[in-house]
Amino acid sequence: MAAAQFLSCPPTAGRFPTYRRRFSTSTSSSSLTFRVPSRRNKTVTPRAVLSETPSPPPAPTSADAGCFTRSPDGYLCCEGFLVQDVMDAVERRPFYLYSKAQITRNFESYREALEGLRSIVGYAVKANNNLKILEHLRELGCGAVLVSGNEVRLALRAGFDPARCVFNGNGKLVEDLVLAAKEGVFVNIDSEFDLENIVIAARVAGKVVQVLLRINPDVDPQVHPYVATGNKNSKFGIRNEKLQWFLDVIKLHPKELKLVGVHCHLGSTITKVDIFEDAAVLMVNYIDEIQSQGFEVEYLNIGGGLGIDYYHSGAILPTPMDLINTVRELVHSRSLNLIIEPGRSLIANTCCFVNRVIGVKTNGTKNFVVIDGSMAELIRPSLYGAYQHIELVSPPSDAEISTFDVVGPVCESADFLGKDRELPTPVKGAGLVVHDAGAYCMSMASTYNLKMRPPEYWVDDGSLVKIRHGETFDDFMKFFDGL
Repeated sequence: MAAAQFLSCPPTAGRFPTYRRRFSTSTSSSSLTFRVPSRRNKTVTPRAVLSETPSPPPAPTSADAGCFTRSPDGYLCCEGFLVQDVMDAVERRPFYLYSKAQITRNFESYREALEGLRSIVGYAVKANNNLKILEHLRELGCGAVLVSGNEVRLALRAGFDPARCVFNGNGKLVEDLVLAAKEGVFVNIDSEFDLENIVIAARVAGKVVQVLLRINPDVDPQVHPYVATGNKNSKFGIRNEKLQWFLDVIKLHPKELKLVGVHCHLGSTITKVDIFEDAAVLMVNYIDEIQSQGFEVEYLNIGGGLGIDYYHSGAILPTPMDLINTVRELVHSRSLNLIIEPGRSLIANTCCFVNRVIGVKTNGTKNFVVIDGSMAELIRPSLYGAYQHIELVSPPSDAEISTFDVVGPVCESADFLGKDRELPTPVKGAGLVVHDAGAYCMSMASTYNLKMRPPEYWVDDGSLVKIRHGETFDDFMKFFDGL
């Protein structure tokens, strides 16, 4: 999704001042203080929102600069903040750390790519459902792509314009469709029974629902099968050979349905944009066929799916501009409104998952770094075998470099964040981060082994701000109150 230019780049000499990690704390988290990397060496007081504004070094100004860099003396920083100092200042548990500015830069890459087109950038809320992040994206001009009734409710709570929201899903419930219909959200038709349920919801709501047909183009995205969604055997969408049946049924319900567009979604972590062009050509042919039957089709939704460089290998990946350029002329040729549904490329590279090392051990031929984070907080490696770059927070020491599996304390052999990683042997308590953790990480977190979901913070214009409270054991027990 995000392209190579979104990736963290090596630090530039002079970008950061030389400094050491020194801070002071009190026993109260509300009065916690720590030093940030600042030419003025100011003190910051983190709380729900930090009111004192330090003067960190200038942040990167473009998406290619990245938000996580190394200081000249080797410490990992987020927009100029020492990650180690953040670790020492916040509550002692794993946490997610974001750059608000990087979210903005990623969105601006899409805005620039779409210049000259009528369009909706529909952020895929499933990627990360933090309310503060949603509010920020809405302020930037995003719409929202939703896959459950609660995501519809959350988008409305975050202030998204319903006319810039799309409700997707292969198993939408009637009560959730009623909410979408009442609010004026676009709804994708995914199956015969989904069409029936949308008609029922429209009658209950007393509204005409603007619908799109999700058609499977049967284009191979060449990605992990778990994230491929547009082939003929997918659980999503309708078979293209059944298109006429759906059109005939829609014609029977002019008081409930207005067909305004077509939609496809190929998959996720896509690294070749030519497949978007292949799919768009097919979709435009379907639009021509649909319009020939009297429907006024205004929207082409090509979904999302751009991949990012999880390996931090410097790979040259497609950019939002590359993606949009593959379909630009097709969209212009039919005077269509283009809808895109980025998630990963907007949010993944804006965040690290920050952990502490509990200890190091060896069993047989395997070396393990055991950290306090786990598959409960970040399940992608365990679920998909996904790779996310891992490194230590402090600069490389004289410690021996060995090959480790980075694992958590959850009682599962599948509990790992990374396998066969070359790292300097860390000391107990050392900081360790999992990069590119903004998408499909916190939103997929669980309370397995009663590990409570962690807090989230972001760096916002020189301040460290808490944007989600960590869950507690007391929160868990409240589910049983009065039973």
